Amino acid sequence: MIDPDLLKIMCCPETHQPIGLAEPSLIEKLNRQIAAGQLSNRAGQLVKEKIDGGLVRDDKKFLYPVRGNIPIMLIDEAIPL
Repeated sequence: MIDPDLLKIMCCPETHQPIGLAEPSLIEKLNRQIAAGQLSNRAGQLVKEKIDGGLVRDDKKFLYPVRGNIPIMLIDEAIPL
């Protein structure tokens, strides 16, 4: 789990919008798409590893994956929603 104090100061590296924790139902949906080989990241690469969680931009357009409690805050790794 990401520390709530850390989450308060984190933002999208592209737009600087605030981010929030993704709902478990969204993570389950994305992991089903990953397992089916149907999910690509912003760079167009197929996402092959399941995600443990995610951080969603305020505009709900992208999710930054979390694996092993580490947020991957790279623009190319963002998953379009």
